[in-house]
Amino acid sequence: MRTLRYGIIGGGFVTMFHLRALCQVRGIEVAGLISRRPPERAAAFAREHGLGNPVIYKSIRELVQNVDVVCIFSPNFTRLAVVEEIVDAVKQGATLRGIICEKPLARNLAEARRMVEMVESVGLPHAYFENQIHMKTLKATRFQLQRVFEQMGPPVLTRSSEEHSGPHNGWFWDPTQQGGGVLSDMGCHCLAVGWYALTPPGKPPRFLEPQQVTADVALLKWGQRRWIDELRQRFGVDYTKTPAEDYATGVVTYRNPDTGQTVKSQFATSWMYEKQGLKLGLEGIGPGYAFEMNTLKSPLEVFIGDVAAEAVADAEAALEKSTATRGLLAVQPNEADLYGYTDENEDAYRAFATGGSPLLDWHYGLEIVRLTMAAYMSAETGRTVDLTDQGTAEELETYVPLIQQGRGREVLYVEA
Repeated sequence: MRTLRYGIIGGGFVTMFHLRALCQVRGIEVAGLISRRPPERAAAFAREHGLGNPVIYKSIRELVQNVDVVCIFSPNFTRLAVVEEIVDAVKQGATLRGIICEKPLARNLAEARRMVEMVESVGLPHAYFENQIHMKTLKATRFQLQRVFEQMGPPVLTRSSEEHSGPHNGWFWDPTQQGGGVLSDMGCHCLAVGWYALTPPGKPPRFLEPQQVTADVALLKWGQRRWIDELRQRFGVDYTKTPAEDYATGVVTYRNPDTGQTVKSQFATSWMYEKQGLKLGLEGIGPGYAFEMNTLKSPLEVFIGDVAAEAVADAEAALEKSTATRGLLAVQPNEADLYGYTDENEDAYRAFATGGSPLLDWHYGLEIVRLTMAAYMSAETGRTVDLTDQGTAEELETYVPLIQQGRGREVLYVEA
């Protein structure tokens, strides 16, 4: 088995999640790290868990010269500049077998298209990381229902959701840096998994053709004075000036090019879910059948009473975005695998080690950005966005949502 040396750009939350996943993947050595802040924690984790003895580099160019695959796990606002540096290093002679970018590919369509153009200008194979498409629960559902799909037809409606109490870091809350609010942060997951769950088995991920998007966004919790003050104190983000949405919902209509049938995917996301922690939900409905997934339905439950709660050191050791340390708690013993991080890394390894193609590439990531921008446009204008209209397609190419521009007060409620 060929060993691929990974170089990871970024040392924050998602990097640590991927390192947990890599503990379950063979053939990958974490050889290098670089981050805005020295990624000492990530390096220590890699060494402790036998993933390698990564060097912490001072420049992206130096990192690229000493690895086989580069993983972009840095914040959204850094992505375009990071790709520019990677491509420049390749032009200067560095040899890479592939490049990975964590979702979302970019903050808007212009950035995403530029990133695709740059990596393809140097012939660099690329993989887009959307973990939820790789969830074993979704794979098992599609396998179990394959014969049903063949006889009755694939699903005609999906409902996807992702909710938690809010992001970890300040830049996630800043729409100018992150690209928006919860729609940009988590809507990209729901758009992708809903689309994929509708797709007939054996067809590529972009087989169904997006036709139209209707969406709505709102600032329901974090625009209230109490929570505005909390954001300012915790993260230095001021939602009286540059608010972002904490709730988003919508419907995407797709067309099956083989049959002409239209199918629909609903999505809902929020940053104000106050139950056990992160909740991913997926439902599918077809003629004569249905399926449902809820990641809070854990095989393990723990109860902690008030008298024992002070002994709990880290609530998130049990579940991402956990908001409680007592009561009846859901515990997911292997979140990285549950959410699809393990399988997406295995998919990327197989592609780059053999010269094959990953399930998802940056063209797919670009299309998810296009759908996200269409959702913002729909919410902003109060109309359904027709993706088949040439004028609309051209408008989306340069569209930057008001919320992403830092002008969220023009479309969101903020308590005076």
